[in-house]
Amino acid sequence: MSEKSKKEAVEEVVEQPNVEIATNLNISEDVIGIIAGLAASEVEGIAGMTLGFVDGINQILGSNKKYSKGVKIELDGKKVTIDLYVNVTYGVKIPDVAWAAQNAVKTAVETMTGLEVAAVNINVQGISFDKKEEKEAEVAE
Repeated sequence: MSEKSKKEAVEEVVEQPNVEIATNLNISEDVIGIIAGLAASEVEGIAGMTLGFVDGINQILGSNKKYSKGVKIELDGKKVTIDLYVNVTYGVKIPDVAWAAQNAVKTAVETMTGLEVAAVNINVQGISFDKKEEKEAEVAE
């Protein structure tokens, strides 16, 4: 290739910076569940994720889903609905924690997967009491 034709080829590539590549990408529900679970667990006020009855039986029987524990995913094409089953820390405002968790999960899933999050439903299953605070209160008395 001559020096001139190389230069023309480079100019053509520079003129077309956005090249679309057709791919067939499938994302597992487990992956979406892990992303959602990690995003929710980072929200202040979320003490942990809980298992529903069926998930609890599945874990006993050997299905180990540590990171997606307490997460239920429903896929409908490119839309996803996420149900989170959480425990909150005692003393927090539950609506504020739920709002923060919804935003964190929606942002994380949409950013990492490209899927549209139709809904993030927060189901508060319990309240967690911090044992350190209880011991400090007993010592102070």
